[in-house]
Amino acid sequence: MARRPGIEQQRFLSEADIKQLQDNLAHLNEGAVKDFYRRAYEDCRMIGQHFPTPVSIQQLVQAWKTLRKWRK
Repeated sequence: MARRPGIEQQRFLSEADIKQLQDNLAHLNEGAVKDFYRRAYEDCRMIGQHFPTPVSIQQLVQAWKTLRKWRK
């Protein structure tokens, strides 16, 4: 399968970084997490040839998971 050039050079969050992000989001109020989600969502928009970074996708997913937990 063909890969995008330079994908090996892109940074990903480690499991420890993701755990720390989850903990930080859990200590924020709902409004702050929604703001974080909106910023992450904006960072993930595809504009022209701009692709979102893996870190921005990971941040968006963690914010979504936090909001989803509170919804239950």
